[in-house]
Amino acid sequence: MNAELVADFEKRYASGTIIRAAFSQPAEGFFSTVLFGPSGSGKTTVLRCLAGLERPDRGSIRMAAQTWLDADAGIHLRPQARGIGFLFQDYALFPHLTAERNISYSLGQIPRSERRARVKKLMEMLGIAGLEARYPHQLSAGQQQRVALARAVAPQPRLLLLDEPLSALDAPTRQQLRQDLRATLAELKTPVVVVTHDPLEAVSLADQAVVMSDGQIRQKGPTHEVFSRPADPSVARIVGVETIEPGKILEVRDGLARVQVGTVELLTIATTFSVGPVYICIRGEEVTLERGQPPHTSARNRLAARVIALHPEGATVRVNLDCGFPLTALVTRPAAEQLNLAAGEMVIALIKAPAIHLVPR
Repeated sequence: MNAELVADFEKRYASGTIIRAAFSQPAEGFFSTVLFGPSGSGKTTVLRCLAGLERPDRGSIRMAAQTWLDADAGIHLRPQARGIGFLFQDYALFPHLTAERNISYSLGQIPRSERRARVKKLMEMLGIAGLEARYPHQLSAGQQQRVALARAVAPQPRLLLLDEPLSALDAPTRQQLRQDLRATLAELKTPVVVVTHDPLEAVSLADQAVVMSDGQIRQKGPTHEVFSRPADPSVARIVGVETIEPGKILEVRDGLARVQVGTVELLTIATTFSVGPVYICIRGEEVTLERGQPPHTSARNRLAARVIALHPEGATVRVNLDCGFPLTALVTRPAAEQLNLAAGEMVIALIKAPAIHLVPR
């Protein structure tokens, strides 16, 4: 049997709030689980319980053959005994120590020569070699994040916990580090649990997504599956699905469903559905916009749509449409300019059948 981290516990507060968590992941080699959801959903509480910084009232946490928590047996290992690395949201670097000494601080029991060699290797791996003598205030936010990550992984922890690791960074730096962080974590070969409310961060970093809301796990599974196939409208909203509309399946034939939504009919994949009410979920990036008669395409759904509003968002533009029901498309800025999109204009919205996800209603 492969070694696993298995967490199944409950934390209760005097206010009446209850945080429940139940998930597992491999405990050897690199594997990343993201705890995803809005602020106040309980993500950081789960992370702190895994770390041993908070004590659950019920349940257990096991890391491979070691029991970290067994509420019934009165077992609660201290953080130091769990062998975890924790990267806090604000990095918590010591302002009076250099970058090198911040990293080596967690290696106090290791001989000095080995300590220096390990710190040097980590700084080279994380792209901060040459910054050894700088103090935190002399480092950029991205450099501080890398120093804090190096300090967290220097003791070679059994499990690495990251609490909103990129939230303190500006947008350009966050975008660059988002691309680098997973590769770095994979190279460290350490299992990871990450807390974030940023969907791009979740998709970039995680093998498994655990979606939380109001202290409960709403859905868990492979990240791509959770974000593209939400279990219900609540999860769909949490993972950022732009279009969630009520509909009715009129017919299912050969694995395809004909669905009435507003004043139009859509074709979608429906292997497990029968005639009746549903919700349709469509991600904005799955909607393609064209002017006039579109060229030949595999998209089964071609809808005449009126542009209601445009909302620039960095490199993309969010386009609100009326095509017989409210629909949102996400297009690149160059595409929006090429199409000369403007409120009141008519366009064709193309949606492939597999891009329309159905959930029960």
